[in-house]
Amino acid sequence: MESRHFIKSFNEPMMALSNAPHRGGLVNANGFFFMMVHKNYSGDYKADCISFERENGLENFVGFMTAADVGKVLSMARNGSVEAYVTAGITNPAIAGEVPTPWKPGTINIALVINEGLTVGAMANAIMTATEAKTYTLLKLGYKATGTTSDGIGVFAYPGEKEWAGTATKLGINIGKTVRKALEESIRKWEKIRG
Repeated sequence: MESRHFIKSFNEPMMALSNAPHRGGLVNANGFFFMMVHKNYSGDYKADCISFERENGLENFVGFMTAADVGKVLSMARNGSVEAYVTAGITNPAIAGEVPTPWKPGTINIALVINEGLTVGAMANAIMTATEAKTYTLLKLGYKATGTTSDGIGVFAYPGEKEWAGTATKLGINIGKTVRKALEESIRKWEKIRG
């Protein structure tokens, strides 16, 4: 059964580093959610995310929002210790460094769950690697864009000693593979349903 939202609970709390609208930054998290909102959404996102947590019996979750139909575009990929959860909507493609066209709702959300112990620096490195994989995937699929104007990304990992997650590392390669696979699948789903 498809759902308007997606909730991922962790077996034990993980460190989270994200730009999510709900509990973004560096926090401990019991999980994350992708919350679907109306394409013309202009509400109080902070209050709405808190309400979403409360209504679903959640506590200390990181929350992402999207106007894309979560149940229809959500894609997941796994490689090694990395799981990528992605929702894509590309109605407002943007190129970093260029003034964007007038805003339309459309967001790429990427949540990476890494079942390893990482330093905060390695988590930041993982965000870099995932972003590079996102941009490569968009260009490969013919989008003249590095992302959209409202993309969300989060990395979830255990505190640990692994310091690097760049493109030359095994972890980075797994991050790149999972993001590319899940994002391409999500974009293909979105392309089929956009109207």
